[in-house]
Amino acid sequence: MNARVQPGAEPAGLERRDFLKASLLVGGGLVLGVSLGACGKPGASAGPALGGQPNAWLRIGGDNTITVLVDRSEMGQGVYTSLPTLLAEELGVPLAKISVEAAPPGDAYINALIGAQVTGGSTSVRDAYQKLRLAGAQARTMLIGAAAERWKLDPATLVVADVAVKAPNGDSLTFGELAEAAAKRPVPKDVVLKDAKDFSLVGKPQPRLDTPSKVDGSAEYGLDVKRPGMKYAALAQSPVLGGTVKSVDAAVAEKMPGVIKVVTTKSGVAVVAEHYWQAHTARDALKIEWDAGANGKLDNAVIHAGLKDAAKGTGQSARKDGDSGAALKAAAKKVTATYELPLLAHATMEPMNCTADVRADGCDVYVGTQVQGIAQGAAAAAAAMKPEQVRIHTTLLGGGFGRRLEVDFIPAAVEVSKAVGAPVKLIWSREDDMTHDAYRPPALDSATAGFDAHGALNAVAITLTSPSITARMFPPVVEKMVDPFAIEAAANFLYDVPNVSVDYIRHEIGINVGYWRSVSHALNCFVVESFMDELAHATAKDPYQFRRALLAKQPRALKVLDEAARLADWGKAPAGRHQGIALMEGYGTYLAAVAEVSVPGGKLKVERIVCVVDCGQTVNPGIVDQQITSGMVFGLSAALFGEIHLDGGKVRETNFDTFRVLRLNEVPSLEAHVLPGTDAPGGIGEPTTAIVAPAVANALFAATGNRVRALPFGARLGLAQGA
Repeated sequence: MNARVQPGAEPAGLERRDFLKASLLVGGGLVLGVSLGACGKPGASAGPALGGQPNAWLRIGGDNTITVLVDRSEMGQGVYTSLPTLLAEELGVPLAKISVEAAPPGDAYINALIGAQVTGGSTSVRDAYQKLRLAGAQARTMLIGAAAERWKLDPATLVVADVAVKAPNGDSLTFGELAEAAAKRPVPKDVVLKDAKDFSLVGKPQPRLDTPSKVDGSAEYGLDVKRPGMKYAALAQSPVLGGTVKSVDAAVAEKMPGVIKVVTTKSGVAVVAEHYWQAHTARDALKIEWDAGANGKLDNAVIHAGLKDAAKGTGQSARKDGDSGAALKAAAKKVTATYELPLLAHATMEPMNCTADVRADGCDVYVGTQVQGIAQGAAAAAAAMKPEQVRIHTTLLGGGFGRRLEVDFIPAAVEVSKAVGAPVKLIWSREDDMTHDAYRPPALDSATAGFDAHGALNAVAITLTSPSITARMFPPVVEKMVDPFAIEAAANFLYDVPNVSVDYIRHEIGINVGYWRSVSHALNCFVVESFMDELAHATAKDPYQFRRALLAKQPRALKVLDEAARLADWGKAPAGRHQGIALMEGYGTYLAAVAEVSVPGGKLKVERIVCVVDCGQTVNPGIVDQQITSGMVFGLSAALFGEIHLDGGKVRETNFDTFRVLRLNEVPSLEAHVLPGTDAPGGIGEPTTAIVAPAVANALFAATGNRVRALPFGARLGLAQGA
């Protein structure tokens, strides 16, 4: 592999949290392990490590190998390339010289923007931008200092090149030769980082480090894990979400070929066998009586009725500018609309799976996860061990989208491995995965606007009603504030209106809901930008110009809006095509999109989407472009087709034949335009997912005169996506 990406390799453990440098001998090669204050949570401690290595972000071996521990999970978004790029930029080495390993669980690897070891929220580059550059600069300074001491030269006269420190007279010492001496030097507190104009790697396209391994098949996803003596398991779960086992008759299953054991776990009944298909077939032969519990009568109508009733209540204030209530009472003209968003599955291409190896002295878990620390805790509880006895080996993720923020698929693997005394790979089938997700929350949201006697928009009041994901996953957060992941793209209402209120009403629906790519941005951007379009048409104004007039205080938002309109030839769509526009700020990124649609023969066809993005300083423009485009495809699939239905607590959609995603022949022309910027990096993995639905909805109104206030479009209008 070009850059030796090793997602399944055993990473350095965690021993110290005081962020001092440490040196150690590994495989005969002296390694410089630098645990830098910039890369961790000051003062944190999580106990001793397995393996005895200090918490390290950078290791330089005597053989000149350079290894970076990446503390974010690689699920296609490119962190195994973009994060090493930041370190390589300041260390002064070619990106291809760096090997990547997945960081273990530990407080040293806390995502400062979230407060936990989490890959999500489009935070990976934003969190790493300063700290990994600082790590590279500090390591470079220590290496140069070691060389200067050996040569008795001024460090300012030395340079780094070709993984070596070089003197003016041509003398050279490799990093490996300097590692031991560098490890004994104090970590410099004050180093100067490069100015953006001097970047040689950052901001320039770089080949992805994980591509070669994915091409030659050596990349390891969860489903690729193999351990000596490993067995396979399939899990029977209650068909009614939240149901439990009443009784099990395993007589037939236990006699089937290859079956080793039937194990009742806290989440269902597992069959362990020599091969997966044996386990799967025997699983289906189990005779299980289920207790449906409280969700036996739950369906979409019940959920909608509950949201509708809850929406009549009083919510928590997420934003209050002026007095929208009084302004609305005095308004010369009012516009009100209600919007409905459905349950959605994550539908990752790699279904949930986990390999566990429980022994008396510890437990190894091989899993694609976005939350290493939470996964470690869940596995430890299932194994009845201390967290420090559990090692998490993070594999590549075959899709995350927030689904692998959940750890519901981990405990059963651990329980089964413990029961049979062997490594066990537990695999969910596609149907298991689709019908036992933590679905994106449904929402029923309303918006009201008031215009004064002069026709000026004077007040906007938005009420958001939905379940809270955060209340389940991070309860302390919602005890102190309004759920921040329920009010995105609404509480930061961009437009200059004197009276604005945003309220959130929490209403639980009886099943777990989960973070889904772009989280509440996808819900609330649809509401806000659809509503702004409605206001423009209610006042007979051009939707682009209407927005533009309200953005004088938002220069970055205005710039992306103007560029999107210009590049899409706003108002000049070809005959038979119609345009819609939308704007959003999310994850520190500003973006605008223009969708162009046609409706030949009554079938909606999305012809073109132009998206303009200002995400500040980019690290790898190629990866940014990939994320913009993939987000648009993901968001368009949801807007056109995505919806989960419950019938008596059972999920109706079981595979991609019933949970439709966009097909190749249905993908429109997608144009991604990134504005140059020197602001701190914004997130890019999620924003474009959210902006597609309102842009298409607004274009659909322009085409048909029908205002769609509920998703997906196909189900609401009886339109099929055209070929």
